Amino acid sequence: MATQLRIPCTLMRGGTSRGPVFLASDLPADPTLRGEILLSVLGSGNELQINGLGGGNPLTSKVAIVGPSTHPRADVDYLFAQVKVIERIVDTSPNCGNMLSTVAPFAIEKGLVQGQIGRTRVVIHNVNTGQLIAATVLTPDGRPTYDGDTVIDGVPGSGAPVELEFLGVAGAKTGMLLPTGSAVDRIDGVEVSCIDAAMPLVVIEATALGKTGGELSADLDGDRSFMDRLERIRLEAGRRMGLGDVSGLVIPKPVLIGPPQKGGTLTARYFMPHSCHKAFAVTGAVGLGTACGTPGTLAHRLVGEASLPRSVTIEHPSGRIEVVIDRREGAATAAVLRTTKPILEGIAFAQIPDRPAPLAA
Repeated sequence: MATQLRIPCTLMRGGTSRGPVFLASDLPADPTLRGEILLSVLGSGNELQINGLGGGNPLTSKVAIVGPSTHPRADVDYLFAQVKVIERIVDTSPNCGNMLSTVAPFAIEKGLVQGQIGRTRVVIHNVNTGQLIAATVLTPDGRPTYDGDTVIDGVPGSGAPVELEFLGVAGAKTGMLLPTGSAVDRIDGVEVSCIDAAMPLVVIEATALGKTGGELSADLDGDRSFMDRLERIRLEAGRRMGLGDVSGLVIPKPVLIGPPQKGGTLTARYFMPHSCHKAFAVTGAVGLGTACGTPGTLAHRLVGEASLPRSVTIEHPSGRIEVVIDRREGAATAAVLRTTKPILEGIAFAQIPDRPAPLAA
């Protein structure tokens, strides 16, 4: 037997991701019940997610939950959930910078934040990591506009800019920029840099694994021996970073890096972690950009020394993403530009078993 629930939501694209955005007050606080609802709404358990709003891909199986702030310096709270397509897993360990771009306009539309005439700055508390991010959106009449000339690679067309400034990016999940205590470690016979800036990453030179860093996503996904080795490295990196057994988590994220091929700062491939991103995650770009500015890391070794603020352009499968890294009041910051778009607003239906099975979270 199952109970059918009706939950208001707004389906939105945020950057190169897409998913439903909920008011926190419309979902239960209990993680198990909330997880059951999200699995049902997205349609997980089927590779097409045919019974839900998911698109059969990690990039379109994401959720943003927005509510009043519990942080004294923030305007709203934002909890991100990565909902697995096949497995019954709702992972709330990471942040997502692409879905982050939906939060400020959604908060203004729902009356959580008062929109200003012209531009509105919203300070967002990411509940997953405790991190603060300032989002600035265009609000010509006090309400968000979504039309504009800003283009981001991986998304057709253009839109209004959403400026995201990550305030104090170091140690978002582990509390340390270099969680292993070293800028370079050796795992499974290769050098890696474990860094935690907006997102825990394990950065690897592509050539160390027989790659260039410029491969197509599908070609990397199809190389099973490579993917298996990448997962072994990720699991050990997670242990060394103090994250414990990460086999059921999506962090840390592996990143392959190599010299630029199309005029950028470097080329890179970002894994989610069991498939290669068709573009590049915002939090991953912040982390990799910060690694480029951190002496001793493999990324810094590749791109060389430069003064701050520094613009880092990362070449990815769909084009490029630019992140500006800086330091303010002794803390590392990073800024990136995204666009967002509301797609559908209405009621999502969730079928909840009367006796929910335990969830991994």
